[in-house]
Amino acid sequence: MSRRILVIEDNAMNLALMTYVLEAFGCTVLSAPDGLRGMAVIREARPDLVLCDIQMPLMDGYAVAREMKQDRATAAIPLIAVTASAMLGDRERMIEAGFDGYLSKPIDPATLMNDLAPFLERKNQAAGTAHTGAGAFRIPPQDGTQRTPASAALAPTHTILVVDDEPLNLSLKSSLLEPMGYRVITAAGMAQGLALARQHRPDLIISDVGLHPDAGGFDLIRQLKADPAVQHIAVVFITATHRNPVWEAEGLRLGARRFLYRPLDSDELLGEIQACLPHGGPENS
Repeated sequence: MSRRILVIEDNAMNLALMTYVLEAFGCTVLSAPDGLRGMAVIREARPDLVLCDIQMPLMDGYAVAREMKQDRATAAIPLIAVTASAMLGDRERMIEAGFDGYLSKPIDPATLMNDLAPFLERKNQAAGTAHTGAGAFRIPPQDGTQRTPASAALAPTHTILVVDDEPLNLSLKSSLLEPMGYRVITAAGMAQGLALARQHRPDLIISDVGLHPDAGGFDLIRQLKADPAVQHIAVVFITATHRNPVWEAEGLRLGARRFLYRPLDSDELLGEIQACLPHGGPENS
């Protein structure tokens, strides 16, 4: 079942980034631009987790934390502070107010879901229980170390080349695929993608349609299909902007296995990828 996460954030760009990342991993995102409206959503929707900015109009993050944790109906919901300035003494203030942890801005899309996983798991284990106070405070790792979910495969099974001109999209797809055991190679455009395809002979290429600045995804697949050395590689297009039956038909006509639209549930994407990969293990190159 999709996790419902409330993001309380008055900065539109920060809100858009967190929403994009969370939806890419299959979460249902609720949002509020200030603490006052955030509390209304918390009481009405009872989300599985709340990400809360500290400095906000009308009602700041500390006030949200105190009000949440004093209400038995909402006290068990994990509350994570999202702050750009964790100064000396801020941790103690967060504990006193009732926060269960904090994340530093800017958010790292590649580690966000792993950072939140312990809090979501604790919510499942402690459903219906009250907040346990300072002892429940947990700071997610901020040292840049790689975390791997318990369900991850132990060894790579296939190589996937991801081609996208947006660094955020490359990071999101890598953070989704690598913990599942795939070896992921990334390219920032058509020319680089074509060169890496010839060099590494991946089992699958996942490409955006509107690549910049050199050429688009359709140019990439035309070049691939014209080269006997790489024409066998399966191609999947994923796009958020080219939502047009004509574009989809053209992509499939050129030889793509799938033409998918973002936002895409992570389980659905993994299922489509598995369906397009060659059976019986990686290709020998």
